[in-house]
Amino acid sequence: MELTLVVLIIIVGLTFDFTNGFHDAANAIATSISTRALTPRVALMMAAVMNFCGAFLGTEVAQTVGSGIIAAPEDDSGLLLVLCALIGAIGWNVFTWWRGLPTSSSHALIGGLVGAALAASATVHWSGIVDKVVLPMLFSPLVGVALGYTLHVTILWLFRRSTPRRIMRRFRMAQTVSAAAMGLGHGLQDAQKTMGVIVLALVTAGWQDDFSVPIWVIAAVAAAMAAGTYSGGRRIITTLGRRIVHLDPPRGFAAETAAAAVLYTTAFLVKAPISTTQTITAAILGAGATRRASAVRWQVARSIVTAWVLTFFGAGIPAAAIYLVLHAVTGL
Repeated sequence: MELTLVVLIIIVGLTFDFTNGFHDAANAIATSISTRALTPRVALMMAAVMNFCGAFLGTEVAQTVGSGIIAAPEDDSGLLLVLCALIGAIGWNVFTWWRGLPTSSSHALIGGLVGAALAASATVHWSGIVDKVVLPMLFSPLVGVALGYTLHVTILWLFRRSTPRRIMRRFRMAQTVSAAAMGLGHGLQDAQKTMGVIVLALVTAGWQDDFSVPIWVIAAVAAAMAAGTYSGGRRIITTLGRRIVHLDPPRGFAAETAAAAVLYTTAFLVKAPISTTQTITAAILGAGATRRASAVRWQVARSIVTAWVLTFFGAGIPAAAIYLVLHAVTGL
């Protein structure tokens, strides 16, 4: 039973990472596609490659997710808990992708872990959740808005005497770099969450003693995310790239650069699993607001924020329900 559960967790974990890829593909490329800096095919390929490379840049966030969110029971019931958390997160990813809502796969996974842990009467590290999840969740979008706005205002001032056509052409070229940076940051941040869950399963099963991430886990997760990203997430790309605010190349460059800066800072310095979706969405709002506040479609933005708030519950409640059912059926 233990071997079966570990294998299932690895398979379901990689499936979650695949859904993370196609759900969050828009994070890296929506702005570049909407401004026509890149074609969809080229953008998806570049994002997939950068996601794969980004997964190898660090494991600090993975260790935070593996050891800092919950303490799973050290038996088969702990493995069942992790499995149910992944299933709950996958369900929320698929639902929000179908609805075209750019919600956080990271927070769906954490919500699934907490929901299943509460159903299993396992220990939840609430202080770690507040420090590493809730506070970064609140501050990273605020920083994203401020940086996106500030960068675009700076661009407007620096190029105020330049020819608009030439500026648009140059920033379309620059967006190739900023989109690549976003793709790398997405791989750095989001791939590590799945690594952390798989390592949590390995520790729970007693297959390893610490929360260091084996190289085969990194490679498998990187490949699954890259494949998911290349498969695309056109519904969410449309929402981020066109429905929130009309983007031109300078605004797209400012939004991507601001979001990438937040992703690298939180991954390397804070070691916090922040949402790439929330960060890039906030940066788009900030860059778009430089035109005028009415240029932002606030009704769409409100729908997105509502989905953000519901993410923990949308993944956590199903994960808890699935755990209770499977626990009753299997006796684990």
